Amino acid sequence: MKTRKLGRTGLDVSPLCLGCMTYGIPERGPHAWTLREDESRPLIRKALDLGINFFDTANYYSDGTSEEIVGRALKDFADRDAIVLATKCFFPLTSQPNAGGLSRKAIFAAIDASLKRLGTDYVDLYQIHRWDYETPIEVTLEALDDVVKAGKALHIGASSMFAWQFAKSLFTADMNGWTRFATMQDHYNLLHREEEREMMPLCADQGVAILPWSPLARGRLTRDWDETSPRQDTDEVGRKLYASAEEADRAVVAEVARIAGERGVPRAQVALAWVAGKPGVCAPIIGASKPHHLDDAVASLSLDLTDSEVAALESRYVPHPVVGYQ
Repeated sequence: MKTRKLGRTGLDVSPLCLGCMTYGIPERGPHAWTLREDESRPLIRKALDLGINFFDTANYYSDGTSEEIVGRALKDFADRDAIVLATKCFFPLTSQPNAGGLSRKAIFAAIDASLKRLGTDYVDLYQIHRWDYETPIEVTLEALDDVVKAGKALHIGASSMFAWQFAKSLFTADMNGWTRFATMQDHYNLLHREEEREMMPLCADQGVAILPWSPLARGRLTRDWDETSPRQDTDEVGRKLYASAEEADRAVVAEVARIAGERGVPRAQVALAWVAGKPGVCAPIIGASKPHHLDDAVASLSLDLTDSEVAALESRYVPHPVVGYQ
């Protein structure tokens, strides 16, 4: 698998990033559909065998157990110097004061805890999971800059915020000589394209790598609209993300099915090929709970959609309320 540069970092990453929210102890945290360690490890190993070297997790996923599972697997299966490992902070793991958010105290505690769970001295990319409305961005950026200077993270990134917030972050970092965000992990797929209005042009202008999360819309783009899955049945976040424009979304899903049928490929390949082909997109963050999910993701990299197919996929879209920022 050919690698590409992660924005302006100089890092070589696979054009797919394995999102590791799927891996964790189901009884820990908010995701009852996660896979235990014995089920997770073969999928992580298969990703490595397919050429994926970019892995994204978060301290919040399954109460930290995602980081533990991913850290042990990568230590056993991979050369740390060849891996690009990313994690995130913001959401609290306990109800105690200062357990979450992006204060200096919270960030310092979170990075040390994540490194311990991951079993590594540093992460390649440390991301803020959301915007903190209660902490000045200056406080957050200076703390993140100190994390980088301490060698605990090589680069920093952001996720899911308004373009004005991201622009303010980049400007503030530049003005103070602090480490700037190198990546934007945002909600982007055929059912939610609001990022095309401002965030994606901003990232293109600033040389920021785009890492879309939920490129398959929590699996909705891979099956008929009325078909469900164990994850979808228990995923409260997913219900909120895709509840505002059902009629239009159904039409998009049907168009994906039509093109996939004509091409003779799984729907996931069509939906992922569309995301990966967008300017500025560096590596869509894919989830994989079954081996064929990884096979389809890798195969999508070789699927070139025609201009008419892209136009057909995009023609059914209607403006959506922005979701996924809070």
